[in-house]
Amino acid sequence: MTDLVLQVHNLCKSFGALKASNDVSLDLRPGEIHALIGPNGAGKSTLIKQISGGLQPDTGRIEVLGQDVTALDTVARARMGLGRTFQISSLAMEFSVLQNAVLGALGARRARGGRLGLFRNVMKDADLLATAQEALSRVGLEQAAQQRTADLSHGQRRQLEVAVALTLKPRLFLMDEPMAGLGASGSKDLTTFLDNLRQEAPILLVEHDMDAVFALADRISVLVYGSVIATGTADEIRNNPEVRRAYLGEEELT
Repeated sequence: MTDLVLQVHNLCKSFGALKASNDVSLDLRPGEIHALIGPNGAGKSTLIKQISGGLQPDTGRIEVLGQDVTALDTVARARMGLGRTFQISSLAMEFSVLQNAVLGALGARRARGGRLGLFRNVMKDADLLATAQEALSRVGLEQAAQQRTADLSHGQRRQLEVAVALTLKPRLFLMDEPMAGLGASGSKDLTTFLDNLRQEAPILLVEHDMDAVFALADRISVLVYGSVIATGTADEIRNNPEVRRAYLGEEELT
């Protein structure tokens, strides 16, 4: 299919005797959220690093918008429109919310091969400021633009990470546990936001919050010991006996 946004073909990655990715194949379609779930140590973050370009696979192929990107680094993949949010925050905590968003816009300019400059001048760049402010508005943080990032709530930091990714104008998102550390209210708000965001760019979502996964995902792939043991709709995954035994358990499905 030529309309697939992301295709992962038979990806393998080993660390010594440990097979972190064992012949993994999956894809991402326009407008969808494809969730990747599995127990701790299943290889989810390792897989995301390979897709984003931070880690080279031993064998296999990764395509973005039909183009083979397996040998490309993270900057080149970002240039193609791959946006990522991290399991552990990568924000500059002592900077303001706006400064973090401007840094994201500056990175997007770099990814496109545009000119850079000293940071004190960057904060006067009208185009970068407009991009940053638009992204903050999209996630509801425009009123917190001058606030120090360290003073944000955990949920607001997650929103800011998404805003930084939005400055890239991404064609697809990789999101590594965006619900981590959020309370029920924060998870509900972020779920609503991601549900709308898929129309702008599809999302490959790594997440442990199963309520969010079942509410959001068009498809779910289950990774166990580096291998995808099942891919299907939420109902198909809920009712898959192998998934029940390996990960979900009966208590998750009642």
